[in-house]
Amino acid sequence: MKIVILSRNRSLYSTRRLVEAAEALGHEALVIDHLRCYMNIASHNPQVHYKGKALEQVDAVIPRIGASVTFYGTAVVRQFEMMGVLTLNESVAISRSRDKLRSLQLLARKGIGLPVTGFAHSPDDTEDLINLASGAPLVLKLLEGTQGRGVVLAETRQAAESVIDAFRGLKVHFLAQEFIKEAQGADIRCFVVGDKVVATMMRRAKEGEFRSNLHRGGRAELVKITPEERSTAVRAANIMGLNVAGVDILRSHHGPVVMEVNSSPGLEGIETATGKDVAKLIIEFTQKMFEEKGASPKKNQTRGKG
Repeated sequence: MKIVILSRNRSLYSTRRLVEAAEALGHEALVIDHLRCYMNIASHNPQVHYKGKALEQVDAVIPRIGASVTFYGTAVVRQFEMMGVLTLNESVAISRSRDKLRSLQLLARKGIGLPVTGFAHSPDDTEDLINLASGAPLVLKLLEGTQGRGVVLAETRQAAESVIDAFRGLKVHFLAQEFIKEAQGADIRCFVVGDKVVATMMRRAKEGEFRSNLHRGGRAELVKITPEERSTAVRAANIMGLNVAGVDILRSHHGPVVMEVNSSPGLEGIETATGKDVAKLIIEFTQKMFEEKGASPKKNQTRGKG
């Protein structure tokens, strides 16, 4: 197979590991910077060009699209879909997962456990919004934030009102979410490939911090998940339409709650914590998808609507 990995930096751990795994399994792996691609939007012969040439005879695409370039990155993925190329995660699914509000609405519609969440822009009644999110302490999130940026823990009602006033002044969309105190600053990253959780790790926030992101100094360790947590992770990925996803779960008194479904989960933390060759599992799944669907032109396969 000729596999295109859409990544802005070929030296990133996740990109390198995917290339190594693909080549070890006998495939050709080509790393392409999606921002440097340009497209010929034609009815009968759509093309993706890169460095002055049309990309041809591509069997599969593995998107590694950063949050800051979601619009253009998904446009490139969509163009490959128009060309009949198999895409591991499709453009619609990536867009869904990147929109925090849309993803939560889709998960809620299917009955997935979530923290109590409010959404606002310029609320007239700040007190009611705080009450809607189960009162203080609560977590306030900018809709566009990633890797823990734009996330604030308001420990008191007064602090929550101050942050909401600040967000109102910035004229931004934001979420007000229940603070799951019993999670104790830890969440579980479930790495889903296909319909299986292939690896899990618990991420713990550093002392004095409530965000468990590894980019924020959190540490990762092995964890054994329950059947309910496993089922929740797989269902959440399926609802988004993602074949590969990192599903972040908190353990609450009322069961597992999903915080986020990530369409481009990093491999370094999960492979280091678990010792599993997750990159190989991704390539093997891509190969399986290609063999099952054949090389004929494919329709968009994204599951569900919304």
